Amino acid sequence: MFDFLMKDILGSPAILVGIFAFFGLLLQRKRIPDIISGTLKTIMGFVILSGGAGILINSLNIFGKMFEKAFHIQGVIPNNEAIVAIAQKTFGKETAMIMLFGMIVNLLIARFTRFKYIFLTGHHTLFMACLISAVFATGGVTGVPLVVIGSIILGILMVLMPAILQPYMREITGTDQIALGHFGSIGYFTSAWIGKRLGNKANSTEDLKVSKSLGFLRDTSVAMSLTMAVLFLIVAPIAGKEFVEKQLSGGVNFLVFSLMQGITFAAGVYVVLAGVRMLIAEIVPAFKGIADKVVKDAKPALDCPTVFPYAPNAVIIGFLSSFVAGIVSMFILPAVGLKVIVPGLIPHFFTGAAAGVFGNATGGRRGAVIGAFANGILISFLPALLLPVLGSLGFENTTFGDSDFGIVGILLGYLIQWLS
Repeated sequence: MFDFLMKDILGSPAILVGIFAFFGLLLQRKRIPDIISGTLKTIMGFVILSGGAGILINSLNIFGKMFEKAFHIQGVIPNNEAIVAIAQKTFGKETAMIMLFGMIVNLLIARFTRFKYIFLTGHHTLFMACLISAVFATGGVTGVPLVVIGSIILGILMVLMPAILQPYMREITGTDQIALGHFGSIGYFTSAWIGKRLGNKANSTEDLKVSKSLGFLRDTSVAMSLTMAVLFLIVAPIAGKEFVEKQLSGGVNFLVFSLMQGITFAAGVYVVLAGVRMLIAEIVPAFKGIADKVVKDAKPALDCPTVFPYAPNAVIIGFLSSFVAGIVSMFILPAVGLKVIVPGLIPHFFTGAAAGVFGNATGGRRGAVIGAFANGILISFLPALLLPVLGSLGFENTTFGDSDFGIVGILLGYLIQWLS
C-alpha cells in the first residue's frame, strides 16, 4: 500500500497536480461536471507537457550521442533520472519517507507562515529527497534521524526556492498567481540578478527585428526548427555517416535523419508550450479553493517550462548560451583539478531555457545571453564539486545536474563533515 501511494500516486506528477486541482475545485463547491472537467484537463495539460518533454529528451539524447562521438568526449554526464535510479536501489525507502513527510512540511509552512508556496513538481521533489538521503546516508546518518532531518530540509527547500524567485516571476508573468517550483532556482536567480546589472530590460528577446525577407523567422517554431536542424547537420557529418546510420537512425540517411531531428525537437517544444498553457489555465482557478480554505493566498509552484510561453525567443537563446558555457567549462574543469563534466543536453536545455527567460525579464537580450551563460557555468562546476560528496554514487559516470542539487548537496556534505 505504501509503495502504491508513493510510486503510483505521489510519484506521478500528473496525478499529483490533478489531486490538488480536484480538492481546489471541491473546496469551491463547484458542480460535479466542473470538478471532473477541471481535474481531467489539469492532468491532461501535464500529460501533454510531459509528452512534449519526452520528444525533446529523445531528440537531445540523439544529439548528445552524436556530439560525444564527433568530438571524442569522455567524462561524467549529469542526469537526474540516472543518478536517482542508481541511488533508489540503496536508499529507496528513505527517499520515499523523506518525500512524503517533506510534502507535509511544505503544507505546514505554507499554512502557518507568510511563504504560501505549494511545490507541485513531483519528480523534482523525489530527486531532492533522493539527494538528501544519499548525502546523509553516505555521511553515516540513517534511520529515524535521517527521515526527520531530511523531511524538514526538503519541506523548507520546497518553499524557499519558489520564494526567492517570486519577485522575478512577477516580472515574467505579470501576475502573482503562480510560482516556479524547480530545483534549478539558484541558476535562474543568478541569471535574473546578472541580467538586472549587466543587461537592458528595454531590449527584449521578443522584440528582435527581422527583415521582411526573413519574416518567417518571427515564428518561434520555424526559427527553432532551423536552429536545431543546423546544429544537427553540423555535428552529424563529424560524427560520421556510418555511426549515425548504424547506431542512431536505423539506416535512414544521416542528413535526412539530422534534419528531421531538428524539426522533431521544435515540435517537442511546441507540444510543451501547449501543455503549459492548458495546465496554467486549469490549475490557477482550481487552486483558488486551496488558497481560500486551506492555505490562505496559496500559490502553485510549477515546473520550469511554465515560463517558456512568456519569452519563446529567450528559450532557444538561453539553451544555446548555457550549452556554450558547458563546452567552455569542459576545458576549464580538468585544468583546475576537477572531473570533466560533459554538457548534458537535457539540463542545459530546460534550465538554460528558463535561465534565458529570467535573464531577459530583467536584462533583455544581453541579460538572456549572459544570465544563461552563468547558469551553464553553474551546472558544469557544481556537479563536479558534488561528486566527492556522493561517495560511491559518484563513480557511476553520472550525477545530479541542476544547480540546487549541487548547492544543497555540497552544503549538506560540509555540514555532516563539520558535525562529525
